[in-house]
Amino acid sequence: MLTMNNVTVTFQDGHERLTALDNISFQAGAGHITFVVGESGSGKSTLLSAAAGLLTPDSGEVLVDGTPVSDRVRLNKIGMIFQQANLIGSLNVRDQLLVTDHIRGMKPRRERADELLETVGLGGLGDRRMQQLSGGQRQRVGIARALMGDPSLILADEPTAALDSERSHEIVALLRTLVTERGIAAAFVTHDRGLISGTDEVVEVRDGRVSALAAV
Repeated sequence: MLTMNNVTVTFQDGHERLTALDNISFQAGAGHITFVVGESGSGKSTLLSAAAGLLTPDSGEVLVDGTPVSDRVRLNKIGMIFQQANLIGSLNVRDQLLVTDHIRGMKPRRERADELLETVGLGGLGDRRMQQLSGGQRQRVGIARALMGDPSLILADEPTAALDSERSHEIVALLRTLVTERGIAAAFVTHDRGLISGTDEVVEVRDGRVSALAAV
């Protein structure tokens, strides 16, 4: 569970102080995706950065499973998926996942990596290089990497923006299945409302404020 209570984030812009998030409260519950929509500059990415602990709010609190977000919480409880897969060109597919164990100071779990690659439809491709993969396959690697630490929260920032419609829907369907089966909370920022189904939870960010929407 992600909980944001009365969070305000401001930035200095020359002589002005701009408000990116204005006393927002937001939740993403376990077992489903909560979609976050809004125009460019509305505050969507700032919301995700605050949720991940990548920036410190001026006021309010951000909790993951009831614990204030911190570097340790981000490392052990949060998996992140980006617009670009942000993979390391010199590593093969399996090693993209194993590097996260290294960051956590753990012994590399090869079997765990191969299990997750199988889960996201890339079984048997662990030795492939990045240039041998399609864009959709690379995003699947990114999803598997986000799951390596058994997170309770997935934060996805426009992960389908560079994909065509068919691949985009495949990625969202995969994420829906994974968060439902594993009881993970997920916040998914997108411009593409066509990815949202009638049963999804949706919030809109507008001028730094959040409001719930009916699913579309």
